[in-house]
Amino acid sequence: MEPRFIKFVSIKSKTMKKSNLIYVLVTMLFLSCSTNPFTGKNTLALVPNSEILPSAFAQYGTFLKENKVIAGTTDAIKVTTVGTKIKNAAEKWLNANGYKDYLKDYQWDYKLVESKEVNAWCMPGGKIVVYSGILPITKDDAGLATVLGHEVSHALANHGQQRMSAGMLQQLGAAGVGAAVGTKTEQTKQIAMTAYGAVTQYGGMLPFSRSHESEADKIGLTLMAIAGYNPEQAVVFWTRMSAASGGNKPAEFMSTHPSDETRIANLKKLIPVAKAEALKFGVTFK
Repeated sequence: MEPRFIKFVSIKSKTMKKSNLIYVLVTMLFLSCSTNPFTGKNTLALVPNSEILPSAFAQYGTFLKENKVIAGTTDAIKVTTVGTKIKNAAEKWLNANGYKDYLKDYQWDYKLVESKEVNAWCMPGGKIVVYSGILPITKDDAGLATVLGHEVSHALANHGQQRMSAGMLQQLGAAGVGAAVGTKTEQTKQIAMTAYGAVTQYGGMLPFSRSHESEADKIGLTLMAIAGYNPEQAVVFWTRMSAASGGNKPAEFMSTHPSDETRIANLKKLIPVAKAEALKFGVTFK
């Protein structure tokens, strides 16, 4: 499923010299890394959450005004109930691991929106939307917990912030390439920029996005287990998702997501880890 992220601001650097670009790049990388508690990784944070979250909340409000929100139904209540359990599981894990204030700026909200689209997403800061089109595939609470655990994990791992940061670096690199071939012919410039775009897309941005999906699967599996949902049901859900797609998906190397086969294989390996983590909170499964 495709998460929603805020668009990053373009970097106006057409007149910036190569030496200045390198200096800016190194400085940004050095000063703008943070360690995420869920992944344990140092991640890019070129745009602070103090800027990202207010913008995300505003975009979320606009989206709700422009789409039909389903409220008061059994399905809508289920989305809120399961979502709250996933949120509570995240809080339990964070508190137990010494990150009590990590979610202090989050403003959790869960909405079911009428749409045939088979999708769900979580914006930075905990704004969650589930499209009604995915409910026939989630089928039950465990299936919905798989989806919500995955989407919430994108926000918890600050994937939106990282993708914005990566996009900014990609723009800086493009400016550097442009400066390097600035005196060349138009044909040479076009070839250089096309090559740069292909290399950074297939060798950088797409693998980066797939790694985020795998991280969200791993974190989400643990959260659904701590919330009391058997993580084995995640495999059941993704098997249904794969069947529903009818195999109509691009090759993995061309996609922002792992293939269904890769995802399911990874989840099977992670189920014992998720169960072991849940056991720390007194949650067991038969």
